[in-house]
Amino acid sequence: MHQAFGGIDFGTSNSTVGVIRNGKAGLVPLEGGQPTLPSAVFFNFEDGHTYFGRRAIGDYTDSIEGRLMRSLKSVLGSSLAHEKTRIKARQIGFIDIIGLFIGHLRTRLEEDAGGVVESVVLGRPVQFVDDDAQADAEAQGELEKAARAQGFKHIAFQFEPIAAALDYEQKVTREELALIIDMGGGTSDFSIVRVSPERARSTDRKDDILASRGIHIGGTDFDRLLSIAHVMPQLGYLSATKDGKRNLPASYFIDLATWQRINLVYTAKAMTHLRQIRYEAARADLVDRFIHIVEHRYGHALAALVEKAKIELTDMSSADVAVKLPGAAFAAGITRDGLEATIARDIERVTETVAQTIRDAGVKPSDITAVFLTGGSTAIPLARREILSLVPRASVIEGDMFGSVGLGLALDAQRKFG
Repeated sequence: MHQAFGGIDFGTSNSTVGVIRNGKAGLVPLEGGQPTLPSAVFFNFEDGHTYFGRRAIGDYTDSIEGRLMRSLKSVLGSSLAHEKTRIKARQIGFIDIIGLFIGHLRTRLEEDAGGVVESVVLGRPVQFVDDDAQADAEAQGELEKAARAQGFKHIAFQFEPIAAALDYEQKVTREELALIIDMGGGTSDFSIVRVSPERARSTDRKDDILASRGIHIGGTDFDRLLSIAHVMPQLGYLSATKDGKRNLPASYFIDLATWQRINLVYTAKAMTHLRQIRYEAARADLVDRFIHIVEHRYGHALAALVEKAKIELTDMSSADVAVKLPGAAFAAGITRDGLEATIARDIERVTETVAQTIRDAGVKPSDITAVFLTGGSTAIPLARREILSLVPRASVIEGDMFGSVGLGLALDAQRKFG
């Protein structure tokens, strides 16, 4: 009997599932015919069901009572991975919630395959955790544990930029020395790979992978930085206490600006602290806004507005984050220059990681003939400009921004399990 298999790109912001159909890689429709699924889980307290993707986000934004979880991939390798969170009367581990999402992807994969699928290649960043080999290994182990709990028996891993390279290779007509840039929601990963139509037929590609590096910087980090710099001051961040001797504690503002930490603000303990902070604040009116946002569970919606503004600044010179809650109505304007100044340090670190990848490969920048771009954060003008300046002679190829990794994982699964 034919062994069914697939590739899963579990992303920080979006996920895809790749399969082989008639000898070619394709993506499984995951929601409403769309091949991408936002990496979101919503526990609906009104009907008791769990929803995923756009439906999850839609229920949350429609003010249905429940609990939204996003950016779960960022939990892997962190202290949160070993913790539990309250979902109504239950305590559920973060890894178990990741498992629920992986299980949903497996269901869609099996519907497409028409039978049980027990073999999968999971994509992973070059580094889940920067400069910590033990934490990185633990993160992969946590993802594998989540997948096994959902019924996958044969699990392999592939670096996400290598998967993107395998997808790119399907389109090349001659040998290229390619720099693969995969900038997603949680990490930025880079590889130098030799690709060609002839090499694509080989089962052993180790010698073709000259270098791989990654850094734990991605789109959700840019969202956090934008929120902290341009939105949180409207809620009291960096404002002074009544006596003028210090600023208000920063931790709750940073939590509200960080996708995977927003739910930590929605606790009775946090609310008690926030009311104390309000009492001490010189601008109690700003902290009132913060408290109102927390009381109405508006944190994820606020983060989504910041993300929307960041995306708009790809093509526009300015964008607004406009909050219209009756008790927290305000607008924060962000310019393209403001975005670039806010994320400049992180982009510098990303660019230096690309440069180090080239050095690791033992090649000159002028030797690289092609740059393959995938991942939503490659659309950010500053990131693209700074990275491409390192390899000015290379041709630039736009991959499927959200699908290239999933397609490449399917090709890798075919090699490993087909």
